[in-house]
Amino acid sequence: MSLPQPAGRGRLKVFLSYAAGAGKTYRMLEEAQELKKKGVDIVIGYFESHGRKDTIAKTEGLETIPRRNIEYRGSVFEEMDTEAILRRKPEVCVVDEFPHTNVPGSERGKRWEDVMVLLDAGLDVVTTMNLQHLESLNDQIFHISGIRVRETVPDWVIKQADEVVMVDVTPEALINRLRRGVVYAPDKASRALENFFKEQTLVALRELALRQAAHEVDIRQDEQRPAERILIHVTGLPSAAMLIRRGRRVADYLRAECFAIYTCPTGNMSDLPPHEREAVERHLNFARNLHIETRILQGTNPALTLVDFARRHQITQIFLTRSPSRRWKLLPVPSVVSQVLRLARNLQVTVVAERRKQQ
Repeated sequence: MSLPQPAGRGRLKVFLSYAAGAGKTYRMLEEAQELKKKGVDIVIGYFESHGRKDTIAKTEGLETIPRRNIEYRGSVFEEMDTEAILRRKPEVCVVDEFPHTNVPGSERGKRWEDVMVLLDAGLDVVTTMNLQHLESLNDQIFHISGIRVRETVPDWVIKQADEVVMVDVTPEALINRLRRGVVYAPDKASRALENFFKEQTLVALRELALRQAAHEVDIRQDEQRPAERILIHVTGLPSAAMLIRRGRRVADYLRAECFAIYTCPTGNMSDLPPHEREAVERHLNFARNLHIETRILQGTNPALTLVDFARRHQITQIFLTRSPSRRWKLLPVPSVVSQVLRLARNLQVTVVAERRKQQ
């Protein structure tokens, strides 16, 4: 089922899987060939072959828009030429590797932002991405694989897609492809088998991907007004990013409204020490990028300020993270967490611990 799109805006279709080599690009190009046979004006805006002969063969007969060369630090990089695609103005554009980070000097920082420009211009786009690049899953992927993914796509972008297709393959079949050299060259394949492509990692990622696919179906079938409202307490601590991701993901599952709240005595962050102000601004911007409404509230007692806001705005869940313990304090001071738990007895309060990957 498709979500309604603004008049004149193009449609977005995403081929999603849990790991490289599952066949997303192959399936995307198969669809491109079928569309061409039906007389649809379709071009390849960007395609990354990774040397896979079967996938390369699927591009035969399809028009490809030449890439744009960008010089950076003495080297020349190739990026998708969004402006050339707009001038060509096809009906459909094929764009591989949706989460890709563009080289500095590009008009936009991410390829998904380039795709948004194409959609706004009325072009339909078919693209690919792996599950580990979904922003709200960043912490879960790290704890499953031990790898922190740096290239991410905000969840709201994927929720705008008209269609999300799960390209599935068993972990056993994927590992076999890797060993046969279908996915990567032999030296890279050996390293992959020792890291991201361990069988237990792939099994966990596949399960996560299947749940995500089911979730995408659910949100396209239920467009009722959300009854839940979630408040995320933002601090200057590094764990705030993890808390924001967790709250955003829960909000998505519940179809809930979401607020990210920072409290300070004056309500003006310019009064904060520079390092704390920079950290808080970074977290609030991160929340805004995930389409979370942010507020800066004035209050000398953070717990009281949060709970008062929660009651006035019909918040149903509050997300908090514990501050690092300070055992050197001679006199114990009630923490924000303990105060909120005492004050918000009729609300659900979730205290999220920052898990650390075992060495």
